Amino acid sequence: MNRFFIFSILAASCFQFTACSQSAPKCCDSEPTSPATQALSWKDELKAEIPLLGHRNWIVITDMAYPLQTQPGIKTIYTGEAYMDILHFVYREIENASHVKAAVYQDKELLYLNGKDVAGIDALREQMTTLFGDRRNFVLHEKLIDRLDEISRKFNVVILKSTLTIPYTSTFFELDCNYWDSAGEEALRRQIGN
Repeated sequence: MNRFFIFSILAASCFQFTACSQSAPKCCDSEPTSPATQALSWKDELKAEIPLLGHRNWIVITDMAYPLQTQPGIKTIYTGEAYMDILHFVYREIENASHVKAAVYQDKELLYLNGKDVAGIDALREQMTTLFGDRRNFVLHEKLIDRLDEISRKFNVVILKSTLTIPYTSTFFELDCNYWDSAGEEALRRQIGN
């Protein structure tokens, strides 16, 4: 009887251990165990950044070959999404922000690319023109890269890389204060004497 009793206890313990181990989460599951441990999407990350960004910060949307810059003030995020989708989202977020507005810069080289050499460039340019109208300023790509390098020594830059594989398509948003303008600043400086 003792053997039967011990065997019964062992069998019940094994059954219970097997049932518990099947329902318990595995230590290496790829699924997060709570919303707090989930990684932010690039959209959520940008939405969290925008209230922190202000005058002199930049947001840049780039093609795939845009270089990973080494300045500590530059944060690069690979979105894995289409360029125009990112551009629309970022532009809307800036337009809806109460504290910032943006000057929009694009590569001057973009104006000289043609559809024979670069497939898809004409349609992309048309979409950009529809989105921005005449709000864009065109500057040589290297000058914009140098400007980011200089700016990122003191101020933060957020770069969002897209899946686009068309050259010279970066869009640079230079943020500025939305509730104070250069005329007000100049008048203030004259009063102060600087």
